Amino acid sequence: MRELVPNRVWCFEQLHGVWYVAVPIRMTVVKVEEGLLLYAPLPPTAELLLGLRALEAQHGPVLSIVLATSSGLEHKVPLAALARAFPAATVWVSDQQWSFPVPLPSRWLGFPAGRTKVLFRDGLPHPDQLVWIPLGPINLGLGTFHEIACVDLCTGTLLVTDALVAISSTPPPIFDLDPTPLLFHGRDKGSEAMIDTPEQRLKGWKRIVLFANFFRPEFLSIPSFPELVIDAMTADEANPRNHFAVFPFRWAPSWEEHAEQLITHGYQVAPCRLAPVLERLVFVRAKETYLEWLRTLAKQTTIKSLVSAHYSASQLMNSVELENYADSVEAKDWAPSDGSWQLLAAIDRALLRLKIVPSQSESC
Repeated sequence: MRELVPNRVWCFEQLHGVWYVAVPIRMTVVKVEEGLLLYAPLPPTAELLLGLRALEAQHGPVLSIVLATSSGLEHKVPLAALARAFPAATVWVSDQQWSFPVPLPSRWLGFPAGRTKVLFRDGLPHPDQLVWIPLGPINLGLGTFHEIACVDLCTGTLLVTDALVAISSTPPPIFDLDPTPLLFHGRDKGSEAMIDTPEQRLKGWKRIVLFANFFRPEFLSIPSFPELVIDAMTADEANPRNHFAVFPFRWAPSWEEHAEQLITHGYQVAPCRLAPVLERLVFVRAKETYLEWLRTLAKQTTIKSLVSAHYSASQLMNSVELENYADSVEAKDWAPSDGSWQLLAAIDRALLRLKIVPSQSESC
C-alpha cells in the first residue's frame, strides 16, 4: 500500500505473472465525498483488507468498486471476492462484459445482483468529482475491449487500466519485498548464483519488461536441451527458488539497448505509452479509435499524473504531453511485424486465419 496523493489517492500493489516475468498489478483508491472508490479490483488478501479497513476508519466506507475493463481477466477475476468483502458498495462495470470459452451471465461471473451497474448505461459514480472517458468497445471477435478512464478533478490524477502505462527505468518499489524475479532474470545462465545487487536487479527488470511486452524478444534464443541439463548440473545450488537451476534463455549482446529503447521510447514526447502487446494484438486494426480516446483525454487540462493498473505509478504527466503522444501515435509505423514484434504478429495472423478475430475491429 502506498499513498500517492496525501489524504486523497492511494494504491495497493501485487505482483502478477508467470515464470518470474512479474510486473506490478495495481488497484487505486480515491477519496470521494463520504467515502472511498476502488478502481481496478485486486484479490482481497488479508493485507489488502487490513489496509482498506484502515482507510475506511479515516475517510469513510468503500462506496464504489469499479471494473473499468471488459476484457482484462486479471482485473475481472478478483471482483467477486472484493465485492463480497464490501457488501454495501455499489459495483460498477464497463459494458459488454464477456467470458470464454462459454458466454456466462454476469451473475455467474460473480457480479453481485442488485448492486451491479453498467457505466454510462446506468449512470456514473460520483460524476461531480470524477470525469469518465470511454475507449471502445472494440470488436475482438470472441468479445470486446472496452476500458473507461477516470480523471479525479480534485488531484488531476488520471486512472487507466491497461490502455496507457508508464514503464520506469528502475524496478518498481514492490520488488523490494522480494527481488527474486529480478535476480532470476538478471543471470545469463542457470548455473549462476542469484546474487542481490543493484546491477542484477536492474538487469532483471529490463529483461522482464521485454518479456512482458513482446513474449519472445528479438534478441532472445532458447538453448538446446543438453545445454540446459549440463548448465543445471554445474550449478552450486539448485532449489525451487532458482527453478532448480533451469534457465532456458540466452540473450544476445544488444538486448540491453533494445530494452532501454522500449523503456525510454517517447519520453521526450510523453512519459507514457501503449504496451506493444496491446498495440499489436488489440489495437492493430483500431488505431483511429485509440487516437480519438487520447485526444479526448488531452482535453482534460486538469490532468497532472497518470496511475495505471500495471508497471509504474504515479507518473507526472499533463494534457499537453498526452496531445504530443497522440501526435506521435498518428505519425508512427503502427503495430509493426518485424524485430521483436514477430511473435505478436504471428499470433495475430494465426487468429485471423482461424477467424477468431475480425479483419476489421474498430469500435463496435
